[in-house]
Amino acid sequence: MELAAAPLFASSASVFNSPVRRLYLFSRSSAPLLRKSGTNFQRPSFTRNHNAVFKVSCSLVEVEEDGLDDETCELVNGVELSIGEEADEAIQAYLFKPVKNNNGTGLLLLSDILGFQDSATRDFAYRVACNGYNVLVPDLFRGDPWSKERPKAMFEEWIAKQDFERISKDIYTSTKWMVDEFMAAGISKKLGIVGFCFGGGRVIDVLAQDQGGCFGIGVSFYGTRIDQSLASNVNVPVLFVSGDNDPLCAVNVLKDVEKSIGRGSKVLIFKGRGHGFAHRPSSPEEDEDAEQAFTEMRNWLHDGLVMNN
Repeated sequence: MELAAAPLFASSASVFNSPVRRLYLFSRSSAPLLRKSGTNFQRPSFTRNHNAVFKVSCSLVEVEEDGLDDETCELVNGVELSIGEEADEAIQAYLFKPVKNNNGTGLLLLSDILGFQDSATRDFAYRVACNGYNVLVPDLFRGDPWSKERPKAMFEEWIAKQDFERISKDIYTSTKWMVDEFMAAGISKKLGIVGFCFGGGRVIDVLAQDQGGCFGIGVSFYGTRIDQSLASNVNVPVLFVSGDNDPLCAVNVLKDVEKSIGRGSKVLIFKGRGHGFAHRPSSPEEDEDAEQAFTEMRNWLHDGLVMNN
């Protein structure tokens, strides 16, 4: 149940060991804030530029977790943004910024079809931010993601309502915002991109069009509708993570794409795992594999992106 791939960045290619944690933003979406630090909320500050309009609707979030031996995660700044020059065209997004251990590196995270407000996606983004990254999660579906409560018979109707050209433009706009925020300011030389399912397939689209202009590395978790013909245009290494029991992400396709990309790309397959296990584990066994997948991704980003920034 994934959307078809769409061409991205039509305007320009060069512009521009702990369990899963829970974070819910105090935002206009009315999601509850978990473990807030007292009542002393502070407005976060940002480098503002003429290309973006911001709506900041949450503040410092302090999360207390046990067993943080290798992750400094006392403070993560969760912010709801509105990105775009025109108010009626603005893209809603969440930005997760680590306060204490910020490595200055920007990551664009593309969600699955359940959208940017889904708790599993935000949990994952928060955890990545705990490791020092500034993670932007845009709303790819403009407030109309797929919902598990909807009858499956409505899925095709929902897909038909999605404007693929608009989704492509929104990813482009989100990328440009990150370029202005992190690269143009001299904070980060390259960005990273991570995606799940629908978003995992779009990672290849983005990198093929970008050709190393903005992004220095990619991670695709069980990407769907991957266009194999684009792989040879990808100029940066990509880590592919999936299970061998995933009907939506064939292992042979991932291996063919990895071979076409080269550049040190890697395919990591988990035996017996199905779709979504890394960010939606549903059993203790999946929890263990999800933890390993996260560690692999963390090391991949650190060695290939942070060390080069």
